[in-house]
Amino acid sequence: MRRMKTMEGASCNPLGISLRASGGEFSGPGRRVSAPERGLLKSMLAALGNPSVALVTWGGETITGKAGEPARIKVHLRDPGALLRLALDPQFQFGELYSSGRLQVEGDLTELIEAINKAQGIRKGWACRLLGLVHAPRSNLLGQSTANIHHHYDLGNAFYRLWLDDQLLYTCAYFPEPSIGLEQAQVAKMDHVCRKLRLQPGERVVEAGCGWGALALHMAREYGARVRAYNISREQVAYARERARAEGLDDRVEYVEDDYRAIRGEYDAFVSVGMLEHVGRRHYKELGAVIDRCLGARGRGFIHAIGTDYSAPLNPWIERRIFPGAYPPTLREMMEVFEPAGLSVLDVENLRLHYARTLEHWLARYEAAADRVESMFGPLFLRAWHLYLCGSLAAFRGGHLQLFQVLFQRNGDNAIPWTRAYLYDKTEVPWNAPKS
Repeated sequence: MRRMKTMEGASCNPLGISLRASGGEFSGPGRRVSAPERGLLKSMLAALGNPSVALVTWGGETITGKAGEPARIKVHLRDPGALLRLALDPQFQFGELYSSGRLQVEGDLTELIEAINKAQGIRKGWACRLLGLVHAPRSNLLGQSTANIHHHYDLGNAFYRLWLDDQLLYTCAYFPEPSIGLEQAQVAKMDHVCRKLRLQPGERVVEAGCGWGALALHMAREYGARVRAYNISREQVAYARERARAEGLDDRVEYVEDDYRAIRGEYDAFVSVGMLEHVGRRHYKELGAVIDRCLGARGRGFIHAIGTDYSAPLNPWIERRIFPGAYPPTLREMMEVFEPAGLSVLDVENLRLHYARTLEHWLARYEAAADRVESMFGPLFLRAWHLYLCGSLAAFRGGHLQLFQVLFQRNGDNAIPWTRAYLYDKTEVPWNAPKS
């Protein structure tokens, strides 16, 4: 299996044209392409704006959009059924066909997805609404949420160790300088979060959706906070508890295996990094009520979440195969958490390009570990997750997805920083605003 060069070098797709799949080896030329099929292939390229992409049929024929221009990317369709499926339901079937090996990409898969996203633009109209009904997202009611999280996060810690950083942070890193490494950037992200919250020693913090527990430990170790962190992934909670014991922080950090809706007690700060995507828009008011219930009179909070510029369902293949129940909100939709609870938004930051850089690191590490991933889960899983990472990178590079960090607090509390200087000048710690 070919490997991608490091991020600093030229990249190619190491999985797209391996021609290994659950269906067996590529069998070579088959029956000839009919005139209607050829017309359909040309119309598909035209719908994408005739990018520098060639479609290679099961019969070995190459179809291009721009005459005389060499294609940088070739998409191989192994059988006529693959073409029909792709034409009828491209958003879902592209992922199905790529995972099974019935569609293979020779060249840069991320570049191909970027071209597709750009051609689709803002997806509206009856066709989009119809496919939204066909691929209805899964519920995030209390019972279903556990199954949704188990599907993605309980694949085994050994799998995530192959391509995440050494503390297993599975959310957007923060790169003060684009050239720093992933481990440094993830620590910088945790500091960025803590400084935005203006954490002080002894403060009580509740975290909703704590992953493998790194942020809770960081808040306790580096900022002196006392943290209670909730998570419904059994494997993640077990790992976090063991790490807290090993670091001697289990007296200051408590990991609770439960849903965010079970949060009780009063806290100085609420923090959630990478969980809102799994809440579901129908439950935003419910989340806001939890925050309202648990924050003290001068409480403040922080939500870090993948978002988007316009309201639309998540790609149906990603929702079905990778992230069941997930939904990236717009900023307007995020306000449905804050407005009913009377919470004031203090600051919003968009780290979209930081997530693109994070994904470049993850993708390079995943591709380097491709043989081990395949031995653990098989070729279909290997290709599915490769597509997921490439598609995510394309979405953040192209501006389809955003990464919002929203800082908020109780309405009317004037003990807030006068400027943003405290975020970047670590000698300045303005816990109280100037008197007016």
